[in-house]
Amino acid sequence: QVQLVESGGGLVQTGGSLRLSCAASGRTFSTYAMGWFRQAPGKEREFVAATRWAVSKSYYADYADSVKGRFAIYRGGAENTLYLEMNSLKPEDTAVYYCAADSNASHITSTPLVDYWGKGTLVTVSS
Repeated sequence: QVQLVESGGGLVQTGGSLRLSCAASGRTFSTYAMGWFRQAPGKEREFVAATRWAVSKSYYADYADSVKGRFAIYRGGAENTLYLEMNSLKPEDTAVYYCAADSNASHITSTPLVDYWGKGTLVTVSS
């Protein structure tokens, strides 16, 4: 059974930093695409960042325009742990952040297509 468990959310001031973690279990995720989405109150869930396995045997990352240059996504722990390093946080980054995984790399940026989801961790950025 696939499980994705997020941690690391909390309250931070504008300009601060947080690191989110996602522990994945239930299968080997090294070749899975994995990513982060977020959902702010009253808004739809949106793509934040993703990391995908490339034929060159390395990972490459994609980011939403709103977080480019501020957030970094990377893997660790035998590739079954996913991280999101968030810097220069803004109040508009306030949301529940969800970890996602899919065996089809083309699905990982699309909310309706992703196979596996965590339950989310809340990030609140105060102004």
